[in-house]
Amino acid sequence: MSTTSPQPVGITVRNQSRLLEITFDDGAAFSLPFEYLRVYSPSAEVQGHGKGQETLQLGKRLVGITSLEPVGNYAVQPTFSDGHNSGLYTWNYLYKLGAEQATLWQQYLDRLAAAGFPGDSGRDAKADMTIKQSSGHVHGPSCGHKH
Repeated sequence: MSTTSPQPVGITVRNQSRLLEITFDDGAAFSLPFEYLRVYSPSAEVQGHGKGQETLQLGKRLVGITSLEPVGNYAVQPTFSDGHNSGLYTWNYLYKLGAEQATLWQQYLDRLAAAGFPGDSGRDAKADMTIKQSSGHVHGPSCGHKH
């Protein structure tokens, strides 16, 4: 049976950097911040039951993933450190989150600002980039620093 939807070939939970890294069989690879995954949870609790019924998620910048369970051969179900665990992230949804990350993240930041919570996320992609570039050192599991 052939499928046109990309399938994951690797999924890694990076707790220290708060990233879910996922690689697909079409060569696409995404690093999805836990906060981003949490605020775009496909659960009814977050998405509502129709357009315009979404619930704006606040204060999720430090959220972690405590477990990631497979659901059949089509999805994973993360349990976040804030207790949220009702979202099923299908391969197609994870691919969409990766492919549209810049646009969706900006929409979230715009929604925060419109609701009177600018900066609730605490993330500024440009600032993060500048810090990493100016330090001259990329921190990771093998860099030797205690994180």
